[in-house]
Amino acid sequence: MNPNSSLAVIGAGIAGLSCATALQQAGHAVTLFDKSRGPAGRMSTRRGDDWQCDHGAQYFTARHPDFRAELQRWADAGAAALWTPRLQVFGAQDQHRLDPTLQRWVGTPGMTAPARWLAQALPLQTSATVAQLRRDADGWRLHTAEGGWLEQPFAAVLLALPAPQVPPLLQACAPDLAALAASVRMRACWALMLQFAAPVELPFDAAFVNQGPLRWLARNSNKPGRTGAESWLLHADAEWSEAQVEQPPEAVAALLLQAFADLGGPAPQAWSAQRWRYADSAPALTQGCAWQAQSGLGLCGDWLNGGKVEGAWMSGQQLARLVLS
Repeated sequence: MNPNSSLAVIGAGIAGLSCATALQQAGHAVTLFDKSRGPAGRMSTRRGDDWQCDHGAQYFTARHPDFRAELQRWADAGAAALWTPRLQVFGAQDQHRLDPTLQRWVGTPGMTAPARWLAQALPLQTSATVAQLRRDADGWRLHTAEGGWLEQPFAAVLLALPAPQVPPLLQACAPDLAALAASVRMRACWALMLQFAAPVELPFDAAFVNQGPLRWLARNSNKPGRTGAESWLLHADAEWSEAQVEQPPEAVAALLLQAFADLGGPAPQAWSAQRWRYADSAPALTQGCAWQAQSGLGLCGDWLNGGKVEGAWMSGQQLARLVLS
């Protein structure tokens, strides 16, 4: 890349934001595109009248020194805080050994906060669904479903998308990268957000569940910075979610609410469901990222770097370093 090259990053989750930030700090003009109304990807928070609930990523950990330093910047900005819930494990205990030294962090006042903090310094085009790529003499051109072909050419296009969304864009122009993404299986996850008029009397704030359709549940209103009424989040097992992926929300909710009741949970005042079609990878790759310097195309994302929020951020950093080198 020449100094001040114009680069496009497609996808404003943590991986895309991480990559775009590093490239912008190195002097490049970066434009972020995302089909949603705002940044964050699966670090999502649903909000209503006097109510909120994180329905995607529930918390994140930091092991690598670089990500620990980044997390400290988030915390200093008020965008992240340590969460210390009362934890419990239901079912097979050996599947989740609770490490008392493990620190769990969350965005504050919601899980979207770190992404929004990163995005405030970046040119971000939301509600922009990139549907096609084309290369001409001036560089890469992007076609969005909402606005057609964009006038601005880009020296490179970096995709920070779930693996299944990559092949339709790259099959014709970068079949090797398309094949890499096609080799990854991403699984669905049903999320159920519960609203209560009063605090729920349970002896835990979060739990790993190794039986039935549930795999995780959490008292969202226990997380730091949360306001409003009592709310809980239920995450279903990945394989169970895959089997139920086309079921109506009402049918899925009935089964998950019964599983919650079996663990002592009361019936909620109201509920809402979210189907994450691409929630995790089985398994995630470990190569970090992918970059083709000759074509000016690259990939980053948690599915390339072991999964999780830390893996996504590190993947974006690694891709940026390859582009800059």
